[in-house]
Amino acid sequence: MKIETLDHVALWVADPDRLADFLTGHVGMHVIDRTDAFTLVGSDARRGKLTLFAAEGARDPGVLERIGLRVFDLEEALAALPPGTPVERADGEAVVDAPEGLRLALVEVEDGVAYDLHHVAFHVPDPKAAFEELATLGFAVEDGTIRAGDSLVLIEQGDTSESETPLLNHLGLRVESADEHIREAERRGLEIADVVDGANTYAVFVWGPDRIKLEYVEHKPTFSLT
Repeated sequence: MKIETLDHVALWVADPDRLADFLTGHVGMHVIDRTDAFTLVGSDARRGKLTLFAAEGARDPGVLERIGLRVFDLEEALAALPPGTPVERADGEAVVDAPEGLRLALVEVEDGVAYDLHHVAFHVPDPKAAFEELATLGFAVEDGTIRAGDSLVLIEQGDTSESETPLLNHLGLRVESADEHIREAERRGLEIADVVDGANTYAVFVWGPDRIKLEYVEHKPTFSLT
């Protein structure tokens, strides 16, 4: 298994339009695609995106602690937020609460693409066990950190229980060949949640640690987003 990039984070939300309006109005993103099934938002269609699926009722953040976005000027990024937005500051980073229970971290960087996915942070009861399992599922490990391309996957300590209304749908990971990942998942006896052969993508969904669903997605030659 080998992951090329963190392609997207998919979320279940009660009101996709509400969250999409916040992200496009205050967080440097635009609507890349909107269908009856989902709304896709991001700053660059070829970089990390958020996929918003509609679901009934308030969502439980569960294992998803926050999603980090790259910014070049933290103060400028904070000024673009709605007036009065509470901010938790750390060194070169600020965490804010977006609609639908989503926590966003704005991380100041010197290069890359603005509002691309910098990291995804999970909190789990046993970070060491989750780290070790993810390290076998195609992620790169450098200096004790899990990476998907140039994005980080952070595993932090936190007590969570499986929810019937999770905020997180899945983590979308771009790969060269979905078929290779299907074969490898079958060989290892991993729990395959689904295989989806779409118009522009081909993907296998695998259950990772703490019921974090991983999508290994191959972009077909027909793939085209703006």
